[in-house]
Amino acid sequence: MDRNPSPPPPRSRDEGEEEEVAAGADCIGSTVYSKHWLFGVLSGLIQIVSPGNTKSSSDDEEQQMELNEEMENEICRVWDMSMDEDVALFLQEFNAPDIFMGILAKSKCPRLREICVGILGNMACFQEICVSISSDKNLGQVLLHCLYDSDPPTLLETSRLLLTCLSQTEVASVWVERIREYPAIYDSICFIMSSSTSVDLLVKVGEVVDKLFDLDEKLMLEWIRNGAVQPLDQPQEDSEEQPVFRIVPCVLEAAKQVRSENPEGLDVYMHILQLLTTVDDGIQAIVQCPDSGKDTWNLLFDLVCHDFCQSDDPPIVLQEQKTVLASVFSVLSAIYASQAEQEYLRIEKDLPLIDSLIRVLQNMEHCQKKPENSAESNAEEHKNSDLTQDDLHLKILKDISCEFLSNIFQALTKETVAQGLKEGQFSKQKCSSAFQNLLPFYSPVVEDFFKILQEVDKALADDLEESFPSLKGLT
Repeated sequence: MDRNPSPPPPRSRDEGEEEEVAAGADCIGSTVYSKHWLFGVLSGLIQIVSPGNTKSSSDDEEQQMELNEEMENEICRVWDMSMDEDVALFLQEFNAPDIFMGILAKSKCPRLREICVGILGNMACFQEICVSISSDKNLGQVLLHCLYDSDPPTLLETSRLLLTCLSQTEVASVWVERIREYPAIYDSICFIMSSSTSVDLLVKVGEVVDKLFDLDEKLMLEWIRNGAVQPLDQPQEDSEEQPVFRIVPCVLEAAKQVRSENPEGLDVYMHILQLLTTVDDGIQAIVQCPDSGKDTWNLLFDLVCHDFCQSDDPPIVLQEQKTVLASVFSVLSAIYASQAEQEYLRIEKDLPLIDSLIRVLQNMEHCQKKPENSAESNAEEHKNSDLTQDDLHLKILKDISCEFLSNIFQALTKETVAQGLKEGQFSKQKCSSAFQNLLPFYSPVVEDFFKILQEVDKALADDLEESFPSLKGLT
């Protein structure tokens, strides 16, 4: 007679606990990721670049350029996992950076190289690992060599990793010195800025350059001078094959490329230009070549007159644009101060720039207004008298705008003021805003402008005199 099979004997409590312990032992840190699985993936990567796997035929070399779909899925999973600190530390303990270094040194597969650099970039987000990666000179050389790669995704991940390391105070100087040791990096970065159509790559490379220049003025000066003269040992007939990159045109080309698609990227490139103007060699790099000076002025002038702080924008938009405007006005002011005789700087052609500067100052007054009826707000203000980051940026923008506006005012003639009155740049409201911001620090400039205004439009001058008693008695 048939009967149901007997149920399996119940597991003892000890057996269940042993299984749980075993499963827990396979987990990486506090995650649910499996050590055994990760060992398998890393072992597969080692096989890819092992000497026995070296291929020589053209068919095999073509296969080396491609990544097996299953392997790609697995290593991409590792890439995602490496954002977890426990996983990153485990990879470090397993000497994964050495494995990735071997792959980067030997593999011709762009996708595999991109993923390996990406994993290292995630790992470098954790300080302990970043210090370890940065202290490995051989790995550092291999990673910098990736900047010569022709694959945009690999270049993007390499730039991301470099920016992460340069942002770590403990190791930033190590990477600056390494970059200085490889002059060809300058050419590679300039080539990317001048020719890439990948906005993501341009933004990240721009962030690297911006960080480098901010960290090390000496390196910035070296890069400025790199394109100033053709190397003496370069034969004349090779000059077309080996172009000499100049930093300013490359930065301008990248800025044009990111302008409409990535406002943050444009901010980065404008700040690079601003950093260049902090040294005399940088200003000369912009203005000494007529085309560079004109191209820089025209691009920035166009940004101010057509992209930023337009007449129909709400005043609060200044909060979003304050940093990029500060950079733009700073560079324009530096060019104006050193190239005032250039045709492209003729002030009668640039009255819209005066209009933009005054509008920025007007919008700033709106942004800085404190809410009324606020005993609480006043108490909080006294409690924390330090400037907020936003307040600090607005103050910097105001200082730069006032200095630039005062320089332009000094160059105004009676004819230019008459034209500005006709076009609406010098209405009572706009003049009042300009005077309010320029006084008392730029009193001589305001007084000279006011004397011209008295000759051109005495009624307006009389109205302004009522609002600004310090101007009374001027003739």
